[in-house]
Formats: sequence, C-alpha cells, structure tokens
Amino acid sequence: MEGRSGDVKKIVIATKNQGKIREMIHAFAGLDVRLVSLAEFGSLPDAAEDGKTFGENARSKAEFYREQTGCACLADDSGLCIDVLAGAPGVYSARFAGHHAGDGENNAKLVTELARHHCDASPAAYHCVLAFADTDGTLLTAEGICPGTVRSQARGTGGFGYDPYFYVGEKTMAELTLEEKDKISHRGAALRQMAKKLEEYLK
Repeated sequence: MEGRSGDVKKIVIATKNQGKIREMIHAFAGLDVRLVSLAEFGSLPDAAEDGKTFGENARSKAEFYREQTGCACLADDSGLCIDVLAGAPGVYSARFAGHHAGDGENNAKLVTELARHHCDASPAAYHCVLAFADTDGTLLTAEGICPGTVRSQARGTGGFGYDPYFYVGEKTMAELTLEEKDKISHRGAALRQMAKKLEEYLK
C-alpha cells in the first residue's frame, strides 16, 4: 500500500481554509507524508456538514472527500462553544451568521449575541476533532479542547475565525505566534495526537 514501503504517503487535507492548511502542514512536518489541499482537485462539491457533533462531521467529511479524490483524506471539524450561549455556535461556528458568512460576519454576530445576553465576556472553549480516512477503509480520529474566554473586544491580527475574540490568559489567539498557538490550541492538541497515530499506522 502507498506509504507502507518507503513511499511518501499522499494525504488530502479536506479543507479550503488556508489557516487550517498552514497549521496541519506545520504539525506534520516530521512525518513521511505529502499533504495536498482540495484546491489541487479543481471544483469539488462541498461535503454535507449535518452531523450533531464535531466527530460526526469530521468523519463524514474525510470519507466524502476520500471518495471524491480517490486518496487518503484528513478532515477536521472544529468550533467555538460559548457558555453564556448554551454551547453555541458549536458545530455551526463556520456559518454562525449564515451559510456563506465570513469571519467578519460571524464575529459581528458573536459580539451581538454577547450584548443580547447583557455581557461582554463568557467562559468558552474551542473544540477540534480530526478524522483520517484511508483508501482501505481505515479510520483514525483525534480530539483536542482549548478552554478560554470570549470577549467583545477584539485584539490581534493573526490567526483566523474567532481568534481575535478568544482570550487565553491575557492574550487572544490572534496575538500568538503560530508556534505559541500550536502549543495550546485545540487543533494543535488534536494534530499532535493524530501525528502520533499516523506515525504508528504508516510504519
């Protein structure tokens, strides 16, 4: 099998989010794998994200794009769960303000929702589940959680998504370097777990 006899394992990163792609390439730099993005396969349909949990969505995306590309796929589903919003936006984090909403619109809705609940801060946590689906049906999963606080005041220009509003201590995720973020983030934790599982799997 590809990747088992000295060949470099080709893995499709099942996302078009450039921030996620950068973090995954950085995390797997020490593995004998070649990561490629969905962009290399032209126009592909979007995977349905109708699961009730991050795990369900990650697995369905990995399996969907494995079938679409004919290659092993790595997918993630991640999001922000805010205490004062009863866990919202959760699995709807990427489309909090609507199906085609961007980061700016989603963050604006976050601030609006905090104000609607008469607060400017709330405990929250980022969640991430990674799923690797190989062409032989093998499925590997990994999970990470990063607790913190969301505030209505944005700081920093790095990161993506809700990072400027998500505080870990006195800094937001958007104020951290990629290395600092990787050490504490939900995706960093999940990627380290997955890297270990893939290293063992590809031996």
